[in-house]
Amino acid sequence: PGPRPGASGPQDGGSPREVRGLFREVQKASTTPARKERTVRPVIELPTVHLSIENEVMYRCVRALLPELDVDVLESSEEHHVVAALVVELAAMDRSDERFFARTAVPIENVTHQLEEEEQDRFPTVREGLTRTQPAPPQAAGLQSASRSPS
Repeated sequence: PGPRPGASGPQDGGSPREVRGLFREVQKASTTPARKERTVRPVIELPTVHLSIENEVMYRCVRALLPELDVDVLESSEEHHVVAALVVELAAMDRSDERFFARTAVPIENVTHQLEEEEQDRFPTVREGLTRTQPAPPQAAGLQSASRSPS
């Protein structure tokens, strides 16, 4: 089954608020090593699922409905590629490697930057474009819902 519009959780990439909360937990100096260890798995999994959903669902819809945003969509896809490569490296690393938590910071920073770009620039532009596009195909309903989700 595909993602549920407006849903949040590990199966659909989580809400931006959930993702940011996990990121903050890993980055806090006061977080114990054991807590960091438990938090790292969803930190690796959530962006992977989130990026996959955006690439396979959202960006396809945006490119089909708003071709003027192709350059932005392609840039986002490349940012996703970089994060995905880092996450693959993280998943393969031993948690005891002294670089593990330092390397965790890089995709966290990349995903945080992309979330900010989406919320401030991309989603408002997509929302505006979708209101101009009549009638919107059924798959756009999930896109409109996701672009309005709270962060």
